[in-house]
Amino acid sequence: MTLAFHLPLPKPSLPLCRSHDRLAFTFKPRAVQLSVDSPKPKFPPSSKTGVIIVGAGLAGLAAATRLSSESIPFLLLEAADAVGGRVRTDEVDGFLLDRGFQIFITAYPEAQKLLDYKALDLQKFYSGALVYYDGRFHTVANPLRHFVDSLKSLTNPIGTLSDKLLVASAIFRVLSRSDEVILTEDEVSTIDLLGRLGFSNSIIDRFFRSFFGGIFFDRKLETTSRLFDFILKCLALGDNALPAKGISAIPEQLAAKLPSDVIMLNSKVVSIEFSESNESNSPIVILQNGDVLKSEIGVIVAVEQPEATKLLAGTVADKLIEEKPARSTVCLYFSADPSQIPVQDPVLILNGSGKGIMNNMFFATNVAPSYGPKGKALVSVSLIGLFEDRSNDDLTAEVVSELSSWYGESTVRSWRHLKTYKIRFAQPNQMPPTDLMKDPRAGPGLYLCGDYQTSATFDGALVSGRKAVEALLRDRSLTRV
Repeated sequence: MTLAFHLPLPKPSLPLCRSHDRLAFTFKPRAVQLSVDSPKPKFPPSSKTGVIIVGAGLAGLAAATRLSSESIPFLLLEAADAVGGRVRTDEVDGFLLDRGFQIFITAYPEAQKLLDYKALDLQKFYSGALVYYDGRFHTVANPLRHFVDSLKSLTNPIGTLSDKLLVASAIFRVLSRSDEVILTEDEVSTIDLLGRLGFSNSIIDRFFRSFFGGIFFDRKLETTSRLFDFILKCLALGDNALPAKGISAIPEQLAAKLPSDVIMLNSKVVSIEFSESNESNSPIVILQNGDVLKSEIGVIVAVEQPEATKLLAGTVADKLIEEKPARSTVCLYFSADPSQIPVQDPVLILNGSGKGIMNNMFFATNVAPSYGPKGKALVSVSLIGLFEDRSNDDLTAEVVSELSSWYGESTVRSWRHLKTYKIRFAQPNQMPPTDLMKDPRAGPGLYLCGDYQTSATFDGALVSGRKAVEALLRDRSLTRV
């Protein structure tokens, strides 16, 4: 059986392969997405193309990948100087610094379809965590991966014996459900779900708040139980990992598979409008420099939720984007001498003490040695919230003081602060009520994608991009022959 598309697909009038070649994003082997000074593209007045995608994060790149596979002409517009959106990596003094705490889970189903894991050279974490509580470190292990370690941890103070057995029960509970069922079933908050499953306050406060709170950027665990179940299933089936060349290797790999002349960087869209004179009945895209682009098939808005809200204000799509307080985070990086690293394992370390501002940390070069120059170690520390009342210097001093009580003052004060990232919108707030299967249609010829449309995960962003294109194709008469 083959699929035929009855679409008005004239060749785009925008001369993609001529004067704009020098403005297209090109991919050369490198360790990180470096900031470049790309000139702003100059388009002919009222340029046209098939589909316009606004935003080259994971959702926009997934949409572009699907369009490319169907040989449908498109342009991918990105306001920044590189692809990736929130999934970016910077190089500082030879270190690879991901913009915020980001971990890739290998069991993400959509990612498995789109990404070449071998080429990403994924470096794996220990399947579990090290929890700091009552002045000591205690292991919490995934019983499916580290059964012996999980047995040894049965009597530690991170929860009761009953709690440890309930962890295994909770894992088998989600493994018996399909992803679709998980993402659409009745929901409560994660904290309420944990209570209903019978977990004690001790394991909730000492483990779940820091572990899943670090994933959701939500220590109160108000996030929907649907997302908790989906993440728990993926953790049970896969590994936490980092690409050897930084988290930005994921969007870079997707972008590298696209035609070289379709990605336009430094191209900020300021308005999306509808025009009665537009024969294709698709929106018109206006860039910051005044250029106007017309789509002959449709426009896909793939920017993060706050930007989508601004961009579509006053349009038919305005009320389709639900606004909740953003999930924010602060991430601090330090360099260290390897002799001053107290933990040698590739493990996530959680603050289960109930004290201090730190939520979780890890020694990134223990996981991926390529994250630091030879003979140096990289320390990553994450906080939940934005801490707007504190300067970067004050936060650094507070974190150093806190970690000194864990590892010793002489050790921690030997570390050198590299950079602090304050990320206002780390991910969408997905506390109930939620709809993780939203219709991407937002108006005539206008489609939305992004993790706020599905699940607040890498996988959710990729799924949303594919679904936006599928909706566009259905609207433009997809037929089977």
